[in-house]
Amino acid sequence: MIISRAPVRISMGGGGTDLPSYYQKFGGFLLAASINRYVHILLNKRFEESIRLSYSETEIVDKISEIKHSIFKASLQYSGIKKQIELVSIADVPSNCGLGTSSTFTVSLLSALFSYKREYKSLHELAECACKIEIDILKEPIGKQDQYAAVFGGFNGYTFHRDGKVTVEPVKISDGSLMELQNNMFLFFLNKKRSASDILKVQNKKTKDNNDDVINRLHKIKDIGLHTKKILEQNKINEFGEILHEHWLIKKGISKKISDPFIDEVYECAIKNGALGGKVIGAGGGGFLMFYCPYEKSKLLSSMKKMGLEPTWFSFEREGVKTGFYN
Repeated sequence: MIISRAPVRISMGGGGTDLPSYYQKFGGFLLAASINRYVHILLNKRFEESIRLSYSETEIVDKISEIKHSIFKASLQYSGIKKQIELVSIADVPSNCGLGTSSTFTVSLLSALFSYKREYKSLHELAECACKIEIDILKEPIGKQDQYAAVFGGFNGYTFHRDGKVTVEPVKISDGSLMELQNNMFLFFLNKKRSASDILKVQNKKTKDNNDDVINRLHKIKDIGLHTKKILEQNKINEFGEILHEHWLIKKGISKKISDPFIDEVYECAIKNGALGGKVIGAGGGGFLMFYCPYEKSKLLSSMKKMGLEPTWFSFEREGVKTGFYN
């Protein structure tokens, strides 16, 4: 049996500039930190010739062409494995929650499949394989940050060059500042999921159409990502909360689907009860709200509980995708 796991991520600044519609014109940059929530893939050679898949549903098929799950289907076709295999997916967080679960699933799955074939891939190669499946084959209107974050893990700055290459650079933050940052950050699940594709399609179209407002907002978001890296490396941790607030105000203007009355209400409540800033993780519209709160933590937690939201506790994860063999 092979067991693979990859961590999900929280985007810390610059999100949205990793889409080809933007970085192919201007180059992109963002910060992302992996956390200790994972997508696991269990792979076993099946006695029968058929293929068995287990996720929120169970599929048993004779041919890859009969598979309903698009990423399982595309990944098996890409790997060249055609029969006699069993794959089980287990995730610590729900899908469509803004933490990059779909791409993390793809990375974990490919790592297991390549290990099964004894086929070595470098970290960059594995990330690019996941990008190829999601962006090129499945035509998802997404960027490259989730795949790279799942593969590399840790807290990194990602530069997206116009030619499609990606440079990964660890954020040089002290251990003490990293611990302080983690202790001051809170995640709250909004109790609703959303499709990132629906929101990102709007951004993609407006960027391709050279919409001045959207492009200028993305320029500012990229600058925020670069500035965030700078202040964190200077151990100016509390400035991160103020930058988060600015980031959220700019991001909301890209699409009306990014926020809604309930999200706005929760956000305003958090700001009134100790949070210096926050934003919806990922494309927006649902999933997780992240807040930075250095002082009145109990006040923030109490106010969110009254809104029906419980915290999701996490810690930063230094490692990326891992795969092991078990007899």
